Amino acid sequence: MLLIKIGGGADINIKGIIEDLAKLDEKFIILHGANALRDQIGEKIGYKKRVVTSVSGYDSVFSAEETIDLMMMTYAGLRNKRIVELCHQNGINAVGLSGLDGKVVEAKRNSGIRVRENGKTLLLRDFSGKPKSINKHLLDLLLDNGYTPVLSVPLIDENNFAVNSENDDILALLQKEFNADKIISLIEAPGFLLDKNDPDSLVNNISRNELEAMEQKVEGRMKRKILALRKLFEGSPTTVIISDGRTAHPVDDALNGKGTTIS
Repeated sequence: MLLIKIGGGADINIKGIIEDLAKLDEKFIILHGANALRDQIGEKIGYKKRVVTSVSGYDSVFSAEETIDLMMMTYAGLRNKRIVELCHQNGINAVGLSGLDGKVVEAKRNSGIRVRENGKTLLLRDFSGKPKSINKHLLDLLLDNGYTPVLSVPLIDENNFAVNSENDDILALLQKEFNADKIISLIEAPGFLLDKNDPDSLVNNISRNELEAMEQKVEGRMKRKILALRKLFEGSPTTVIISDGRTAHPVDDALNGKGTTIS
């Protein structure tokens, strides 16, 4: 069993990823982003993204109601269905689902984000939440009958409202339920870089015990991503491969040792 996380960057080679996946002889679940597409469409319709930093140092996109509308258009709509289309073109019998569909991923809405602005601590409440449960029965039903789930935000909260969430947190919850042998995360970089601006700072291998120390060395969204990586190892043993999603054969490269392996 594999979990495949496809980043939402503009240069991710989705066609190459799906072609590689079509050659695999095992079950997998795809979880994808669409942040570049969200920003591109948002600019066309006059939407301005707002990024806030919590008092604990984690960056996140502030999710107003119009943000959720935009995510339904781009994540659950255009990007999800284009991936499903590519899957079918390559012989993968895919089913596209947002967290809303069949309540496949349920979340608890955040009570608020504590931020510092103009010297004051403010509590901002938006449509965002933490994934808390997976409808494993639905996903098993699909997998056992030859279908490949293709998942995206938004999720559904405890009051049946659509909410935004972090894909890294959803991935950790999927791993908790499915105990995947390998998790492949395809991004717009050669792998985990000590310096995000220096491709030569690639770290080839990281032990799970080194992740906590690394979290203290980084800032912003990377800090949140390392925290989510640590959560992947809270259940059964697994191998996480962070690799370049821009190459001609991203999945093949990841499985052949390119990128960063965490075990």
